Amino acid sequence: MQVWKDYQAQHKDRFLNELLELLRIPSVSADSRHNEDTKRCAEAVKQSLVDAGADKVEVCPTAGHPIVYGEKIIDPSLPTVLVYGHYDVQPPDPLDLWTSPPFEPVIKDGKIFARGSADDKGQFYMHVKAFETMIKTNTLPCNIKFMIEGEEEVGSNNLGVFLKDNKERLKADVVLISDTSMISMENPSLDTGLRGLAYMEVEVTGPNRDLHSGVYGGAVANPATILAKMIASLHDDNNHITIPGFYDGVQELSAAERADLNKAPFDEAEYKTDLGVEELWGEKGYTTIERTGIRPTLEVNGIWGGYTGEGAKTVLPSKAFAKISMRLVPNQDWEKISDLFAGHFKKIAPASVKVKVTAHHGGSPYVTPTDHVAFKAASKAISATFGKEPVPVRGGGSIPIVALFEKVLGLKTVLMGFGLDSDNLHSPNEKYGLENFYKGIETIPYFHQYFAEMSSK
Repeated sequence: MQVWKDYQAQHKDRFLNELLELLRIPSVSADSRHNEDTKRCAEAVKQSLVDAGADKVEVCPTAGHPIVYGEKIIDPSLPTVLVYGHYDVQPPDPLDLWTSPPFEPVIKDGKIFARGSADDKGQFYMHVKAFETMIKTNTLPCNIKFMIEGEEEVGSNNLGVFLKDNKERLKADVVLISDTSMISMENPSLDTGLRGLAYMEVEVTGPNRDLHSGVYGGAVANPATILAKMIASLHDDNNHITIPGFYDGVQELSAAERADLNKAPFDEAEYKTDLGVEELWGEKGYTTIERTGIRPTLEVNGIWGGYTGEGAKTVLPSKAFAKISMRLVPNQDWEKISDLFAGHFKKIAPASVKVKVTAHHGGSPYVTPTDHVAFKAASKAISATFGKEPVPVRGGGSIPIVALFEKVLGLKTVLMGFGLDSDNLHSPNEKYGLENFYKGIETIPYFHQYFAEMSSK
């Protein structure tokens, strides 16, 4: 609608400046040193919803970081959309790899460089500004509720309790999330699902203290070496995961379904160039698109032990550690997979070391039905602003709470993300395109319009 475009054009500089202020708050949920920052960010999100025109806006305390809730009910008989997002961000480490400070946003080459710019401050804030657009132009076609949390990056451990305690308040017809990516701005796409997650930490202990590697080397098992061997054994020569029972129940797509999946635009040479690698790696018998969407994985997210400071210190470490995540597909239960991993990892440990396995958090996989009215509304909205129909794809990432929305609230979720895989999510120099930010604000009102229209038929 022209009235939306006019309002957004008039206020686009303010929209951007408000986002930049939000990005300056280091709301790192994983680091307790930033607890006050997460509270400050929650208050800033609350104020943004109030300013945009939401009612009953409040910061809701949890056992962890707070949740911001707000709503605008224009007519109880109309459809209601529950918008979910998160204001917490990943730790910015390693800091020395950033080209500019992570919490001092810089605009360069048409992109906002800052931690949280794409994941998820820039994306959820599009919804706030799209909502403001509809309120200020008197064109809001349905009821909208907002639930913006502060623990997505650490597993959303307290959001499940909030859902169960607020089922009546959170009643809606669909959940709408922008926390995913598109293939490209030239080839828009819509995620039809997300993988689940099981996140583990392992600790391997050998001797009761660090030892002189000359005096004891060759006589005592080195936990770092043992850990490396144990991790290496978790994949076979075909890069197939070796944990017994890991693939039980995993659905194999038909040849036709796989062919449809691989119709999505993908340039392998460009992909390798962007990542700076000569060759791709993965489970034998599957394409890159399949490996990152429909197949489960096991990856080492961090590994350490012994002396890692400057210069040399010849020690045989007492302990070695690793953080390991597994991305899961439909019919894989993250708690069962966590137990399978723990049992297997302890079983393969030699008697020369002791092993401790800790399950940090996880979540179930999710598939969005493409015949749902909300998915159709999202597809039509993207077509309206991009000029072409979006390609349905399977997302490789995880939003653990999505499956819980259906289990607790009985709601389907539409994943309408505007980021790009090249946005450096969870990495140094995270970025989000200005074009993506403004295109999201332009597209979201169309979703609400089409969803309201289609739901009334």
